[in-house]
Amino acid sequence: MKKLILINGTMGAGKSTVCKALNKRLPHSVWLDGDWCWMADPFVVNEDTKAMVLDNITYLLNNFISQKDYEHIIFCWVMDEAAIINEVISRIYKPVDIYTITLRLKNETLTKHLQHDIDTGKRHASCIAQSLARQQKYECLDTIKVDIDDQPIEDILDEIEEIIKGE
Repeated sequence: MKKLILINGTMGAGKSTVCKALNKRLPHSVWLDGDWCWMADPFVVNEDTKAMVLDNITYLLNNFISQKDYEHIIFCWVMDEAAIINEVISRIYKPVDIYTITLRLKNETLTKHLQHDIDTGKRHASCIAQSLARQQKYECLDTIKVDIDDQPIEDILDEIEEIIKGE
């Protein structure tokens, strides 16, 4: 059966880095970053735009699942509330094994990741406080937690592969 791998974590946790590497490692895989469905200028958050983004995400996920050439569908997004995860899952209309994984890291490591992004112009300085404030929301979610502090990317990928293989 196909595998839908939902990877969440606070802003700066390393979701994109992990998913990019996982996409290269897993056979017959495709990767969707939820942020790609919301790249707009101006960036407007309201009920209409949130509904549109969720429609876009689930449309793409269902199309990837329906495509016979893909076995692993990787999706990453902030998803800091159970309602968001549940809404995405409730819109998947084909049978698929679903794994929901939270990337977890210490505040010091998160700050270091974000500061690097700020220094290279990828993020605004206000993101550190925002991301640290959201960090604790992930502990309450019913997800598989993967600690990424001081872990080489290969070890993180190995752990995720063990999860999805059921070992």
